[in-house]
Amino acid sequence: MDQQTQEKCEVLDIWEVLGKRWSLNILRNLSAKDTIRFNELKRLLYGISSTVLSERLRELELEGLIYKRIYPEVPLRVEYSLTVRAKDLEPILHSLANWVNKWKTIGDKEGNKNLLSKKVQVKD
Repeated sequence: MDQQTQEKCEVLDIWEVLGKRWSLNILRNLSAKDTIRFNELKRLLYGISSTVLSERLRELELEGLIYKRIYPEVPLRVEYSLTVRAKDLEPILHSLANWVNKWKTIGDKEGNKNLLSKKVQVKD
């Protein structure tokens, strides 16, 4: 396998995780705070079920993008944060949000309704 094909496969592998619904929104919300608890994250992600949020968090943890810290308390306290690896993604997520907002604005002016119909919050 040549290097270009290998790089393409690696991008497809990570996109299997990042391309799933809610994954990028979860990372964006985690990048806005140092740590966040499950229910707080669920409130920020309007429309996500607890089951789907748990699945996405587990997938992102397995990929080394988030860190899950469990405190041995009653009731159990669990906090999530970005790993260094995921923090490296922040400029890419920022650029992606800018791209979406640019083309959403142009689409609105032209009367186009598409997947870019929601404005994305950009963390500065």
